[in-house]
Amino acid sequence: MALERHRVVITAAERVRDEIRAQGHDADRVHAYARDLTDPPSVREFAAAVAARTDHVDVLVNNGSRYQHGTYLLSASDEDVVDTLASGATGTVLATKAFLPLLLKSAKPDVVTMVSGCGEAGHDRSDAHDAHDAFYAAKSAQAGFTEILSRRLRDRGVRVISLYPPDFDNHDPLSEAWEAAPRTAKDPLTAQSLVDCVFFAIGRPRDCFIKSFHFEQV
Repeated sequence: MALERHRVVITAAERVRDEIRAQGHDADRVHAYARDLTDPPSVREFAAAVAARTDHVDVLVNNGSRYQHGTYLLSASDEDVVDTLASGATGTVLATKAFLPLLLKSAKPDVVTMVSGCGEAGHDRSDAHDAHDAFYAAKSAQAGFTEILSRRLRDRGVRVISLYPPDFDNHDPLSEAWEAAPRTAKDPLTAQSLVDCVFFAIGRPRDCFIKSFHFEQV
Protein backbone atom coordinates (compact mmCIF):
# COMPACT_ATOMS: atom_id res chain seq x y z
CA MET A 1 0.00 0.00 0.00
CA ALA A 2 1.33 3.43 -0.92
CA LEU A 3 0.03 6.16 1.33
CA GLU A 4 0.51 9.86 0.70
CA ARG A 5 -0.35 12.55 3.27
CA HIS A 6 -3.44 13.62 1.34
CA ARG A 7 -3.96 10.68 -0.97
CA VAL A 8 -4.36 6.96 -0.28
CA VAL A 9 -3.49 4.30 -2.85
CA ILE A 10 -4.03 0.64 -1.99
CA THR A 11 -3.17 -2.64 -3.68
CA ALA A 12 -6.14 -4.44 -2.21
CA ALA A 13 -9.75 -5.28 -2.90
CA GLU A 14 -12.13 -2.53 -3.94
CA ARG A 15 -14.02 -3.24 -0.72
CA VAL A 16 -11.20 -1.67 1.29
CA ARG A 17 -11.25 1.41 -0.91
CA ASP A 18 -15.02 1.69 -0.49
CA GLU A 19 -14.74 1.36 3.30
CA ILE A 20 -12.23 4.21 3.41
CA ARG A 21 -14.46 6.37 1.24
CA ALA A 22 -17.44 5.52 3.44
CA GLN A 23 -15.61 7.09 6.38
CA GLY A 24 -15.93 10.44 4.65
CA HIS A 25 -12.66 10.62 2.74
CA ASP A 26 -12.65 12.32 -0.65
CA ALA A 27 -13.40 9.67 -3.28
CA ASP A 28 -10.99 11.37 -5.68
CA ARG A 29 -8.14 10.78 -3.26
CA VAL A 30 -8.65 7.08 -2.51
CA HIS A 31 -7.70 4.65 -5.26
CA ALA A 32 -7.41 0.86 -5.50
CA TYR A 33 -5.30 -1.20 -7.88
CA ALA A 34 -5.13 -4.98 -8.25
CA ARG A 35 -1.49 -5.92 -8.58
CA ASP A 36 0.65 -9.06 -8.26
CA LEU A 37 3.67 -8.46 -6.02
CA THR A 38 5.38 -11.54 -7.41
CA ASP A 39 5.33 -10.13 -10.95
CA PRO A 40 7.86 -7.34 -11.71
CA PRO A 41 5.90 -5.81 -14.62
CA SER A 42 2.77 -5.64 -12.44
CA VAL A 43 4.66 -3.81 -9.69
CA ARG A 44 6.17 -1.38 -12.19
CA GLU A 45 2.73 -0.72 -13.69
CA PHE A 46 1.38 0.03 -10.23
CA ALA A 47 4.11 2.58 -9.55
CA ALA A 48 3.54 4.14 -12.98
CA ALA A 49 -0.19 4.40 -12.31
CA VAL A 50 0.47 6.20 -9.04
CA ALA A 51 3.02 8.48 -10.73
CA ALA A 52 0.33 9.46 -13.21
CA ARG A 53 -1.74 10.81 -10.32
CA THR A 54 0.92 12.47 -8.16
CA ASP A 55 4.48 13.74 -8.48
CA HIS A 56 5.65 12.25 -5.18
CA VAL A 57 4.80 9.72 -2.46
CA ASP A 58 5.35 10.47 1.21
CA VAL A 59 4.83 7.00 2.66
CA LEU A 60 5.15 3.53 1.19
CA VAL A 61 3.64 0.75 3.33
CA ASN A 62 4.80 -2.77 2.50
CA ASN A 63 2.10 -5.00 3.94
CA GLY A 64 1.57 -7.64 1.24
CA SER A 65 2.72 -11.17 2.01
CA ARG A 66 1.28 -14.65 1.61
CA TYR A 67 0.97 -16.77 4.75
CA GLN A 68 1.81 -20.45 4.47
CA HIS A 69 0.74 -22.99 7.09
CA GLY A 70 2.61 -26.16 7.94
CA THR A 71 5.45 -26.97 10.33
CA TYR A 72 6.88 -29.69 8.08
CA LEU A 73 9.03 -28.52 5.18
CA LEU A 74 7.58 -31.15 2.85
CA SER A 75 4.00 -30.06 3.59
CA ALA A 76 4.13 -27.26 0.99
CA SER A 77 4.52 -27.67 -2.73
CA ASP A 78 7.43 -26.09 -4.56
CA GLU A 79 4.96 -23.64 -6.08
CA ASP A 80 3.71 -22.66 -2.61
CA VAL A 81 7.26 -22.08 -1.43
CA VAL A 82 8.12 -19.89 -4.41
CA ASP A 83 4.92 -17.88 -4.11
CA THR A 84 5.36 -17.35 -0.35
CA LEU A 85 8.93 -16.15 -0.77
CA ALA A 86 8.12 -14.03 -3.80
CA SER A 87 5.13 -12.24 -2.28
CA GLY A 88 6.81 -11.42 1.02
CA ALA A 89 10.46 -10.95 0.14
CA THR A 90 10.72 -10.25 -3.58
CA GLY A 91 7.52 -8.20 -3.56
CA THR A 92 8.80 -5.93 -0.80
CA VAL A 93 12.08 -5.30 -2.63
CA LEU A 94 10.35 -4.71 -5.96
CA ALA A 95 7.71 -2.36 -4.53
CA THR A 96 10.29 -0.31 -2.65
CA LYS A 97 12.50 -0.12 -5.74
CA ALA A 98 9.60 0.91 -7.97
CA PHE A 99 8.40 3.64 -5.62
CA LEU A 100 11.80 4.96 -4.54
CA PRO A 101 11.95 7.63 -7.28
CA LEU A 102 8.59 9.03 -6.08
CA LEU A 103 9.68 8.82 -2.44
CA LEU A 104 12.88 10.75 -3.16
CA LYS A 105 10.76 13.59 -4.55
CA SER A 106 9.02 13.95 -1.18
CA ALA A 107 10.17 16.29 1.57
CA LYS A 108 9.14 13.68 4.15
CA PRO A 109 9.67 10.19 2.73
CA ASP A 110 9.02 7.10 4.86
CA VAL A 111 9.09 3.39 4.02
CA VAL A 112 7.09 1.24 6.45
CA THR A 113 7.30 -2.56 6.32
CA MET A 114 5.06 -4.91 8.29
CA VAL A 115 7.55 -7.70 8.88
CA SER A 116 6.25 -10.01 11.67
CA GLY A 117 7.69 -11.55 14.78
CA CYS A 118 8.65 -14.42 12.46
CA GLY A 119 11.35 -12.13 11.08
CA GLU A 120 13.09 -11.94 14.46
CA ALA A 121 16.00 -14.31 15.01
CA GLY A 122 14.98 -17.30 17.12
CA HIS A 123 11.28 -16.39 17.07
CA ASP A 124 9.06 -19.29 18.10
CA ARG A 125 6.82 -17.85 20.78
CA SER A 126 3.40 -17.30 19.24
CA ASP A 127 0.70 -19.02 17.26
CA ALA A 128 2.78 -18.19 14.22
CA HIS A 129 5.04 -21.08 15.16
CA ASP A 130 2.78 -23.16 12.93
CA ALA A 131 3.90 -21.10 9.95
CA HIS A 132 5.81 -22.87 7.24
CA ASP A 133 9.58 -22.55 6.96
CA ALA A 134 9.09 -20.58 3.73
CA PHE A 135 7.10 -17.92 5.57
CA TYR A 136 9.86 -17.56 8.17
CA ALA A 137 12.36 -17.29 5.32
CA ALA A 138 10.30 -14.56 3.61
CA LYS A 139 9.99 -12.54 6.81
CA SER A 140 13.68 -12.94 7.63
CA ALA A 141 14.47 -11.65 4.14
CA GLN A 142 12.23 -8.63 4.73
CA ALA A 143 14.04 -7.95 8.01
CA GLY A 144 17.46 -8.10 6.36
CA PHE A 145 16.35 -5.91 3.49
CA THR A 146 14.92 -3.17 5.70
CA GLU A 147 17.99 -3.27 7.93
CA ILE A 148 20.40 -2.41 5.14
CA LEU A 149 17.93 -0.10 3.43
CA SER A 150 17.65 2.00 6.58
CA ARG A 151 21.40 2.54 6.66
CA ARG A 152 21.75 3.32 2.96
CA LEU A 153 18.80 5.70 2.63
CA ARG A 154 19.26 7.71 5.81
CA ASP A 155 21.63 10.20 4.18
CA ARG A 156 18.92 10.85 1.60
CA GLY A 157 16.39 11.63 4.29
CA VAL A 158 14.32 8.46 3.82
CA ARG A 159 13.23 6.85 7.08
CA VAL A 160 12.81 3.06 6.98
CA ILE A 161 10.49 1.78 9.71
CA SER A 162 9.88 -1.91 10.40
CA LEU A 163 7.20 -3.47 12.59
CA TYR A 164 7.62 -6.95 14.11
CA PRO A 165 4.17 -7.77 15.51
CA PRO A 166 3.35 -11.13 17.08
CA ASP A 167 -0.19 -12.50 16.77
CA PHE A 168 -2.71 -9.68 16.86
CA ASP A 169 -6.46 -9.13 16.99
CA ASN A 170 -7.69 -8.07 13.56
CA HIS A 171 -11.27 -7.22 14.55
CA ASP A 172 -12.91 -4.17 13.01
CA PRO A 173 -11.77 -1.18 15.13
CA LEU A 174 -14.83 0.78 14.01
CA SER A 175 -17.29 -1.68 15.55
CA GLU A 176 -19.15 -0.52 18.67
CA ALA A 177 -18.20 -3.69 20.55
CA TRP A 178 -14.50 -3.13 19.94
CA GLU A 179 -14.66 0.53 20.93
CA ALA A 180 -16.55 -0.28 24.13
CA ALA A 181 -14.00 -2.82 25.33
CA PRO A 182 -11.10 -1.26 27.26
CA ARG A 183 -7.71 -2.52 26.18
CA THR A 184 -5.37 -3.89 28.85
CA ALA A 185 -1.90 -5.40 29.00
CA LYS A 186 -3.54 -8.83 29.08
CA ASP A 187 -5.24 -8.30 25.73
CA PRO A 188 -3.61 -9.24 22.42
CA LEU A 189 -2.20 -6.51 20.24
CA THR A 190 -4.73 -5.05 17.82
CA ALA A 191 -4.42 -4.06 14.18
CA GLN A 192 -5.49 -0.56 15.20
CA SER A 193 -2.56 -0.38 17.63
CA LEU A 194 -0.20 -1.26 14.80
CA VAL A 195 -1.69 1.51 12.67
CA ASP A 196 -1.27 3.90 15.60
CA CYS A 197 2.41 2.94 15.81
CA VAL A 198 2.86 3.73 12.12
CA PHE A 199 1.23 7.14 12.40
CA PHE A 200 3.26 7.88 15.53
CA ALA A 201 6.54 7.04 13.76
CA ILE A 202 5.88 8.97 10.57
CA GLY A 203 4.62 11.92 12.60
CA ARG A 204 7.94 12.45 14.41
CA PRO A 205 10.31 15.31 13.48
CA ARG A 206 12.61 14.41 10.62
CA ASP A 207 15.64 14.04 12.88
CA CYS A 208 13.89 11.17 14.67
CA PHE A 209 14.44 7.84 12.94
CA ILE A 210 12.37 5.16 14.69
CA LYS A 211 13.94 2.11 13.13
CA SER A 212 11.64 -0.62 14.38
CA PHE A 213 8.83 -1.64 16.70
CA HIS A 214 9.10 -4.90 18.63
CA PHE A 215 6.22 -6.16 20.76
CA GLU A 216 5.71 -8.47 23.73
CA GLN A 217 3.52 -11.51 23.07
CA VAL A 218 0.58 -12.02 25.44
